[in-house]
Amino acid sequence: MGGIPLSALELAMLQAGGRPAEALRETAAFAQELEGLGYRRIWYAEHHHSLSVGAFPPAMLTAHCATSTSVIRLGSGGVLAPNHAPISLAEHFGTLAALHPGRIDMGIGRGPGTFDEATARALRRGAGPATDAEYRQDVAAILSSLVDEVAPDTLPEPWLLASSAAGAALAAELGLPIAFAHHIRPQNTAEALKRYRAAFIPSRWCERPRVLVSVLAVCAETEEEAAWQAGPFAVFRDALFKGAGDAHPFRTPADAATHLFTEEQRDVLADFRTRQAVGSPENVTRRLAQLAAETGADELMLYTPIHDLRARVRSFELIKEHFTATSA
Repeated sequence: MGGIPLSALELAMLQAGGRPAEALRETAAFAQELEGLGYRRIWYAEHHHSLSVGAFPPAMLTAHCATSTSVIRLGSGGVLAPNHAPISLAEHFGTLAALHPGRIDMGIGRGPGTFDEATARALRRGAGPATDAEYRQDVAAILSSLVDEVAPDTLPEPWLLASSAAGAALAAELGLPIAFAHHIRPQNTAEALKRYRAAFIPSRWCERPRVLVSVLAVCAETEEEAAWQAGPFAVFRDALFKGAGDAHPFRTPADAATHLFTEEQRDVLADFRTRQAVGSPENVTRRLAQLAAETGADELMLYTPIHDLRARVRSFELIKEHFTATSA
């Protein structure tokens, strides 16, 4: 397992008391910091009509951060296929790959990227959620458009995002590397990756099964500080359970500490946290090593929703330092 690459998932959270322009500036600064630390890639997620996550298109965030970095890979994690014309996505990411050769990824996902039904329908020009068959057609059309519209030497690297066995089966069928959202549905990880590896069909995109696993990772010098920094995400995830995860800006740790959870909510969050990596450097890196061994992941992608940029970067510094030492 030695030397497994580490990457980052960036949601560009809209902080309480902050403005979208500040979130964008922090996104670029964050990319520069992680490049200096030696992280492999950063992916940007697509979200809409949210008070907590910026509605910044992944292609635009990729372009924005690519101009201020030089080595780190950048891309979508993911761009949501049902919301876009396949040829348009191929052109967007093909152009990015031509401007920044060898650095652009195109992670493709399915969800609407919003909890608001009217927004979801607007993105789909009035259509309802994509069916399994429609989603498969969308992904296949994106891949076909990449081949038809983009020069072979400037192709972005396509990935399929999944949080279920069904998504894993599609990635296997199309011969795509898979990015599994363990930070969303950890209960599905083992079975989905088992199905992916068993059914994988080699393609021009990927010769063998290739697995990236995303995990919530919040690290600080002490367990207490890590819990403090993870507090805003606990409130955010609790709201997700209620279908209102985007109803408020991303809170400060002090504000999150005043949030009252029911006993049932605390139990659900505690169970979720045991499957993630939150705590001191020793405990976080131990958990990451365990997850890599359990899943056979080729790469781990860290989702670190910490309110303060400096504290967020410090989490990545601690993990990179201790995980490298642990896995050497």
